[in-house]
Amino acid sequence: MSDLPNQPAAVAQTMDINEIMSLLPHRYPFLLIDRLIEIERKKRVVALKNVTVNEPHFAGHFPNFPIMPGVLIIEAIAQAGAALLLTEIPDRASKLMVFTSIDDARFRRPVVPGDQLRIEVTVLNWRSNAVKMRGIATVDGKLACEATVMCALTNRKTAEPAAAPTGVSAE
Repeated sequence: MSDLPNQPAAVAQTMDINEIMSLLPHRYPFLLIDRLIEIERKKRVVALKNVTVNEPHFAGHFPNFPIMPGVLIIEAIAQAGAALLLTEIPDRASKLMVFTSIDDARFRRPVVPGDQLRIEVTVLNWRSNAVKMRGIATVDGKLACEATVMCALTNRKTAEPAAAPTGVSAE
């Protein structure tokens, strides 16, 4: 714990799935990182994603030749970066990190069931409400995907129950 006011608590050097879920709002089937294995505050994070054949996207992408969709690999990069960023936000329960751009995305090799995706995200520019990051995803040391992503911090709005239309009885 830091003794300085307005300073976030020290960040662990690794995080398991339960700790990740305490930071990110994503849940199955859209939580795409399993573990954070390296964390450097405001600089860099390394995450792992174990790719398994029972993930729902493999049923249609592609039958008899399952390949993890590239957009999901980029989403995993963004989730790893968001996990790093949200460790620095004291009121994160009321905030969301959302995509604002994806640049220079390149896909170099297919990611298939049985692979372990190693996702390394490096912060290029950090502002109080937006971050630009460079992500690379590798399998067995070979580049699978790379992209530059930008995310912005926004307020999380709680859903209010829809009002019943006027003149309609609830009976």
